[in-house]
Amino acid sequence: MLAGIFIWTLVEYVMHRYVFHFELPGKWGARLHFVIHGVHHDYPSDRMRLVMPPSLSIPLAFAFFFLFKWLIPDMYLWMFFATFLVGYLFYDIGHYAMHHFNFKSGFFKRLKQHHMLHHYQEPNKGFGVSSPLWDLIIGSVFSKKG
Repeated sequence: MLAGIFIWTLVEYVMHRYVFHFELPGKWGARLHFVIHGVHHDYPSDRMRLVMPPSLSIPLAFAFFFLFKWLIPDMYLWMFFATFLVGYLFYDIGHYAMHHFNFKSGFFKRLKQHHMLHHYQEPNKGFGVSSPLWDLIIGSVFSKKG
């Protein structure tokens, strides 16, 4: 179970940093980036652009399932994949909540602050949405001010 959640946090970080923020050169590259993720940064409060659409998330889930089936013994596969999906759901629902709910304290308030710094101060840092773990490990944490 822990492996599924742990690997989800890594996949989330890698996808956000290296796929969603990757920009191909030229006008078409800029347009593709805008459609995939740039629109979310331009309109971060748009309720229709905060969760991954099923037309993308379902094929990705199948792709990850078959990758894991190839890598992980069957006796561990289903629990691993189930907790990987729980990590994804936490990310997707949590991302929506970070943009629209006002957390007063605790873990979710800190997560929201981390994500809002990514949106409004340093978009090239803070790629972890459901956890800042990989930002800390890889070094993409925010600069301390003052």
